[in-house]
Amino acid sequence: MVYLVKTPVWVSKLYGRYIWQMPDDEKIIYLSFDDGPHNLVTPFVLDELNKYNAKASFFCIGKNVLENPEIYQRILNEGHTVGNHTQNHLDGWKTENSVYLANVLEARKHINSEFFRPPYGRITKSQQQKIAALQPAMKVIMWSVLSGDFDKNLTAEQCCTNVLENSKSGSIVVFHDSQKAFERLKYALPIVLKHFADLGFSFKKISFSKE
Repeated sequence: MVYLVKTPVWVSKLYGRYIWQMPDDEKIIYLSFDDGPHNLVTPFVLDELNKYNAKASFFCIGKNVLENPEIYQRILNEGHTVGNHTQNHLDGWKTENSVYLANVLEARKHINSEFFRPPYGRITKSQQQKIAALQPAMKVIMWSVLSGDFDKNLTAEQCCTNVLENSKSGSIVVFHDSQKAFERLKYALPIVLKHFADLGFSFKKISFSKE
């Protein structure tokens, strides 16, 4: 499995129509969690965030929202942001545009958000344009740092190190509230929260509101 833990500057410039990081003028880390809600993992994440009064962004799969409506509602009730992550976790590079668009729109029925994160970070320009045509306010949210918690070849310690060594003010960090990632997530997340909190960072949800 090949992927970049830290998004290079040239990538963020080449695909500048997407959001890769947030402003870095304050000591804020933007944690995000993909693939939930999950009946066991997401409550763990929410409990850990609450210990630090931390807010985060959850990019949800539509079918998982339908399977775990109470947990999805808890995410909202506790003041976090949600985003569309397709209905069935589709890979845009391997999916016809019409099928991909229909899947995004199906998820939109269950996830009220102007944020979208393509699974695997894979979306074609034409897919993005078609989504934007139907929902002009939609923002595609990518990331600055991948924890790698989805990678079964990584140890929990390596996953944690990926975040600690590469995150800084304004970083959008990706974890996964999924069963596959849980072994690494449950080790890394508490350490990441404590480490950056001790350094004076706060944790906020992705937002472009002026409020």
